[in-house]
Order: sequence, then structure tokens, then C-alpha cells
Amino acid sequence: MKRISVTVNGVRHEADVEPRTLLVHFLREQLELTGTNVGCDTSSCGACTVLMDGQSVKSCTVLAVQADGQEVATVEGLASNGDWHPIQKAFHENHGLQCGFCTPGMMMAAVGYLDENPSPTEGEVRLALEGNLCRCTGYHNIVKAVLAAADDMGSQGRG
Repeated sequence: MKRISVTVNGVRHEADVEPRTLLVHFLREQLELTGTNVGCDTSSCGACTVLMDGQSVKSCTVLAVQADGQEVATVEGLASNGDWHPIQKAFHENHGLQCGFCTPGMMMAAVGYLDENPSPTEGEVRLALEGNLCRCTGYHNIVKAVLAAADDMGSQGRG
């Protein structure tokens, strides 16, 4: 066992983990943050995407011990004081989800991308999300939602 300290959604957690424990399993099983989904276990689908120190990562490819001392953001941490994050609002308003399985990872990938590129084109959004798979929507409304969130975030200022 290895003792780690990781800040998840602004809350510091200390825990003992097996060195081989994946971050996705640590989040889901030890911290009970089940918004991060396990899809393929091969990094192909992106359902497990979280932000680690602001960078979009597939948590099925990261060991929990690698997150020691890091800041991790999950879909549960997007809303603030009961107010939806612009990406959550945009997914809702633009029907960017159907079954919802890919949605947490898609949202986290989008948030990470919009932090890097606050004014993307449609083509840039499609390219940025190519590592996240959705079997239901056909992606059109997801891309529309990300572009709407970019507009909303730009009009609110990024502070």
C-alpha cells in the first residue's frame, strides 16, 4: 500500500492505495465519485476523462499514485454553489446528450480544451473531442454545446 494525498474538486483526500490502482477506480471506489465512468479500460472511449492539474487525462491510463500531490477535477466539481458550469448548461440546452454515459468525460474534455482554446471553430472542437466516443448523439449537438459554452464563457470572462 502507498499513502497518497490528492485534491479532488477542491477537497484534499489522503488514502492508502495499491500501487496498481487506476485513478478511475480510486475516484469511483474510494472517493465514491461515480460520475467518472469506466467504459473501455483501454483509453479508447474517454468516458473516464478528468482534469489533472488542469490537463485533460483519461483516468483509466493514470495510476492513483501518479495523482499524489495533484489537483483532480471531476464532473461532480463543475457546478459551483448550485449553479451549473457553462458546459453543463450548454449540454442541457443544446441536447448534447442522450444516454449520458459519455457525457461526464465529454464535458471534462471540453472544459480542458476550452481552457486552452477559448474561441474554437467547429472543426477544432471536433478534432479536440476525437478521443471521446459517443454511441448515441452523432456528435452534432455535442459540438454545438461546446461552441455555445465557449460563447457563454467568453461573455462571462474567464477570470
